[in-house]
Amino acid sequence: MLNVYIADDEVWVTLGLKKLLDKIEIDSWVMGIANNGLTAKEEIEMFKPDVVFTDIRMPGISGLDLLKVIPEVSPDTKVVIITGFAEFSYAKEAVKYHAYDYLLKPIKEEDLLRVMTAILNDTKDRPDDGVSMPSYDKMIDNVISDIREHYTEDISLTSLASKYNISMGHLSKMIKDRLQVNFSDYIASLRIQRAKELLRDESISIQEIAEIVGYNDYFYFTKVFKKVEGISPSKYRKEI
Repeated sequence: MLNVYIADDEVWVTLGLKKLLDKIEIDSWVMGIANNGLTAKEEIEMFKPDVVFTDIRMPGISGLDLLKVIPEVSPDTKVVIITGFAEFSYAKEAVKYHAYDYLLKPIKEEDLLRVMTAILNDTKDRPDDGVSMPSYDKMIDNVISDIREHYTEDISLTSLASKYNISMGHLSKMIKDRLQVNFSDYIASLRIQRAKELLRDESISIQEIAEIVGYNDYFYFTKVFKKVEGISPSKYRKEI
C-alpha cells in the first residue's frame, strides 16, 4: 500500500484526486490533506508519506518551496506536482528540483495510474542504496535504443515515460546518469551529427536537412546546430 498526502488549496482538486485514487487499481491510502503549504510541511514531516501530490501555488509556502524542503524532512517521499496548463513552465522547473513527476489539471485517470504504478514499482524494486538493478539497466538500455531509432521523430520524455511506465523525473535522471547528458541535449547531438553527414551532399538543401533530422523550424535548427558546433550549418557546409 502507498500512503498518500495531498496538498492543494482547491477543495474540488483534493476531492477529485481522492476519488481517482480510490478508483484506480493501486492500493493506496490518503493519510492527510492540507490546503496550505505550511500545514503540509508539518504533517509531511510527521507522517512521512510515500507520495505527496502538491499544487504549485498555495498559501503559506508554494509547492516548489515545499518540494525543496521535503527531501530534508522525509527523504523517501516521492513528490508529484499537480498544476494547471497556465503554470506548465513551473512544472517543468519542478522536475529540475527532483519532483518525481507532474500531472496537469484536470487530472486524467490514465495519467494518475501511470504515475502511481511507476511509484509502486520503484518502491518495490529499487534497492535502498540506489544501486541499479538488472531490470532497470535493461530498461534504460531499451530507452536509449528507442531514442537512437526514433530521434528524428517527435520523441519526448513524456511518451517514453508512458511507454516504459516510469515517471518523467526518474527517467530523466536515469538517462543523465547513463549518458552524462540530459535527454534534450542527447537528442540534439544525434540530430546534429546526422545533419553534418547530410550537409556533405549539396543536392540537399539545409531546409530539407533540418526536416529530415527532426526540426520543422529552420531557424531553430540553425540555432541548435550553432550551439552544438559553434558555427552555422551553411558555414559548416562551406568549410567541408
